[in-house]
Amino acid sequence: MDIQTIGIVGAGQMGNGIAHVMALAGYDVLLTDVSAEALKAAVETITGNLDRQVGRGKVAEADRDAALARITTTQTLSDLGQSDLVIEAATERETVKQAIFEDLIPHLKPTTILTSNTSSISITRLASRTDRPEKFMGFHFMNPVPVMQLVELIRGIATDKETFAACQAVVAKLGKTAASAEDFPAFIVNRILMPMINEAVYTLYEGVGSVESIDSSLKLGANHPMGPLELADFIGLDTCLAIMNVLHDGLADTKYRPCPLLTKYVEAGWLGRKTQRGFYDYRGDVPVPTR
Repeated sequence: MDIQTIGIVGAGQMGNGIAHVMALAGYDVLLTDVSAEALKAAVETITGNLDRQVGRGKVAEADRDAALARITTTQTLSDLGQSDLVIEAATERETVKQAIFEDLIPHLKPTTILTSNTSSISITRLASRTDRPEKFMGFHFMNPVPVMQLVELIRGIATDKETFAACQAVVAKLGKTAASAEDFPAFIVNRILMPMINEAVYTLYEGVGSVESIDSSLKLGANHPMGPLELADFIGLDTCLAIMNVLHDGLADTKYRPCPLLTKYVEAGWLGRKTQRGFYDYRGDVPVPTR
């Protein structure tokens, strides 16, 4: 299938990043969100990130201008109906995703491939609630999308070979690498990453180390570019908790039990960078540990 037009649902951190790389690769992009402010902010973010790439010599000015010209925004979900490929990048809540697909499906072309950028939710289950489970799959980008080279492609039990091949071709055109993952809770990256982050929170919770000592230990002792608590703040503590709950519920193993301290931070609304407070306080010039 020749994919030329991409519809993206959700103009947040992931959605605007996906729009950025798709437009830069030559696809026509239609970005939708319920919030006009979110759409405006997304275009400003994409423009700023492309300008940064131009400044570093990674993108030509003409390519930046062409990419921005390929991005259109809309608050009307049904406008995405004529897209060849739709990528849902809304909040990591299954009920929200299902409602989006329910509203979108009546407007889709029969040939449209429907995908979700979910980081943990069952692709088979999401697909079963649509009219095209054979044309549905997981299309999971890593954050930040313009920088990270990996895309997880997740087939549901009904996904056909043509759909997988078409999505694989899109990833190749983006200049990224596809990893094929089976449809089990949290797939590959988050199945390994989130328990590590959760264990770092337990290490803090039990007083084994401070925020600074835990992050320094993993950066200097395991050569990680970011410490696990710093990374959790970057991802969003609500997202980390949601994925741990998916792992715990889906695999029924106590080793995936979310740390009570992670739950407490989310209850407080301290979700990391996006709320200015998480395991670090970002309201000053320099991040300061909150414990």
